[in-house]
Amino acid sequence: MSDPHDDAPYDLIAMGRLGVDLYPLRAGVPLDRVETFGRFLGGSAANVAVAAARLGRRTALVSRTGADPFGTYLRRELDGFGVDVRWVAEVAAYPTPVTFCEVFPPDDFPLYFYRRPKAPDLEIHPGELDLGAVRAARVFWATGTGLCAQPSRDATLEALEARGRATHTVLDLDWRPVFWAGQDPRPYYARALRHATVAVGNIEECEIATGTREPRAAAAELLASGVQLAVVKQGPEGVLAVHRDGTTVTAAPLEVDVLNGLGAGDAFGGALCHGLLCGWPLEATIRWANAAGALVASRLECSSAMPYAAEIDRLLLQATGGTR
Repeated sequence: MSDPHDDAPYDLIAMGRLGVDLYPLRAGVPLDRVETFGRFLGGSAANVAVAAARLGRRTALVSRTGADPFGTYLRRELDGFGVDVRWVAEVAAYPTPVTFCEVFPPDDFPLYFYRRPKAPDLEIHPGELDLGAVRAARVFWATGTGLCAQPSRDATLEALEARGRATHTVLDLDWRPVFWAGQDPRPYYARALRHATVAVGNIEECEIATGTREPRAAAAELLASGVQLAVVKQGPEGVLAVHRDGTTVTAAPLEVDVLNGLGAGDAFGGALCHGLLCGWPLEATIRWANAAGALVASRLECSSAMPYAAEIDRLLLQATGGTR
């Protein structure tokens, strides 16, 4: 676990969504008929931090919980996964959010977010951030959800701007329409992308940010915004990654028995950070991250399903005859 008194730069600081996931313990059962749920740590930013910690990275999360037992549970889980919780504070005014999921493999996983009247992770205020730590982190990971409401929007932009477009400043587009309440997210994505060096999103998220859902065109638009690396996740069509230097990588999906596709993108994100920090070639990084996502898609839970490096290597060995 991270030493809270160690002031060395973090490998990764992630900022954004944190909550409790409640998943049915049986697949294929409608939510109104589910009798037994499993409780797990959830939230995209939290899951990315856990995924990177599983790969041996020193990570921290900037987020908020309610002042309630679920908040206590989340901080305990993060600490157990090796994620530093020094910037996960309580907000007494709002309850810790809960998310329910239905599990209908291979491709239907409806989510029901309980984040009313407001999620605590949207109550991160400008001026509360340790901008020195944010600047020093080898990777900073911000999310589109953090842009959907104030004061989190200004705090997210403050953190991104503080990076000064340092290498490995990532914007995970992470678009959830239910969080935006009819607002147009495009201007806020445009502002955030001006400070990012890496953009990551699926087809729908890239369309919101760029106005196009054709993968290569979306990647080109993201590069035109100023990022160095655009990563477009295409679901069953695999992953497209395009670097400003002209390097283009496509990775086909690995065949696994999908149980729950939720969390696969977060596993991809944590493994992407690891590959970038290792300085691997882009192709090796994307293939490795792709395999990490496939492993989580084959498991029920998200956070506790995040793979270790040996598991990712083993899957790639089975699938391609080589580890990287």
